[in-house]
Amino acid sequence: MTTHVYDPATISMTPAAQDHVGQQIAREGANALLLGVSDSGCNGYMYELSYLSEAPAAAKQFDFSGEVRVYVQEANWDIVCGTEIDYVTEGLNSSLKFNNPNADTLCGCGESFSIRGT
Repeated sequence: MTTHVYDPATISMTPAAQDHVGQQIAREGANALLLGVSDSGCNGYMYELSYLSEAPAAAKQFDFSGEVRVYVQEANWDIVCGTEIDYVTEGLNSSLKFNNPNADTLCGCGESFSIRGT
């Protein structure tokens, strides 16, 4: 059994996710990834990823291995704080997976989530 330890003051990224995101940033000709959320889906929130050329205003910055930079805007911080970003392969499909300690429930399709107390 694997136990996740979350640090609510930061976000974390597995080595597999760092490799994947680093390749995507380079492919997009960008400098960083913006992790955000929007009100969407059948369960409340949905993750949004954008590739950036410059830092957004009012955002927290996280650097991984000196090669991958991720920003989270202050407006989304309470929803994603403590999240671990992973890159997983299940069968023939590979995707980023968000292990968010704040998420209370996930929808059946895995596209959206709700937050405790909302």
